[in-house]
Amino acid sequence: MTAPLTLTDRYIDAALRRLPEHQRPDLEQELRTSIADAVDARVERGTEFAEAERAVLTELGDPARLAAGYADRPLHLIGPQLYLEYTRLLTTLLAVVVPAVAGFVGLLRTLSGESTAWEIALATGGAVVTTAVHVAFWTTLLFVLLERAGSRGRAWTPAALPEEPPKRLRYFELTAETLLLVVISAFILLSPYVSPQSTADGAPIGLFAPWLWKTGVVYLFIALAGANLAASFAKYHIRWSVPRALAGSLVGVAGALVLVWLAARDRLVNPDFAAAAGWGAGVTRWINLGLVIAGTLSVLSAVLEHLNLARRRS
Repeated sequence: MTAPLTLTDRYIDAALRRLPEHQRPDLEQELRTSIADAVDARVERGTEFAEAERAVLTELGDPARLAAGYADRPLHLIGPQLYLEYTRLLTTLLAVVVPAVAGFVGLLRTLSGESTAWEIALATGGAVVTTAVHVAFWTTLLFVLLERAGSRGRAWTPAALPEEPPKRLRYFELTAETLLLVVISAFILLSPYVSPQSTADGAPIGLFAPWLWKTGVVYLFIALAGANLAASFAKYHIRWSVPRALAGSLVGVAGALVLVWLAARDRLVNPDFAAAAGWGAGVTRWINLGLVIAGTLSVLSAVLEHLNLARRRS
């Protein structure tokens, strides 16, 4: 009849089954000796054998963790040697790839002319979520494989420190963006009241379509421009982070997409103004085409700007 296994036997068995066959004999001998010595030391101090054995095994900890230490097998997905590079690459990809995909999905939907504004927003939002999940999953998987392969990452040097733009350049950029926003906003909001064209009774004919005011889109566009300016201030005065970078990129992309959508749907120029100015249909088409191109370039510019910023910060 086989004697029942002791706690020590069960502990050693749980540790050995997680090790390669060739390591088991040496580890078993080492474990049995160290456990027996520790238990005997406690017994000599007056502790009951069963209590001493339980206390010694408790101090040794989980047998799976112990076996992993002997086998030099990490119990983490990504260790400290690669963790910083993992987080830097992940944040850079999230800050660049997600807005880029969102911008191009929205741009393609807008230029197709077959989707409403709500459908474009839903498609863009879905692209943001899907892209973020894929970027996080595949980047994590890559670094898990590198960790298991024993990679230790790149050695750090002071050359890797991010460079900060001169303060004078920062102030110049922010001042220029602020003045540009004020001028453009004033031009848009005053256009229904100040115009080179007027009706027979002297009432001004606004350059921009009245539909923009009836639907409130003009205020949305100005709000997005203001948010983009706020993102520019945050870029210089708030520490770089994924949420801030994503918000800045998406705000810039959203404003450009609104412009492209309005131009592609011929919702910008007031037909009455075009008629009063003697513009042919081709003039309005060229204006809309130019604005579509400008909006597309703005999407590219927003993506490239945040790619450069993410590279410097990481």
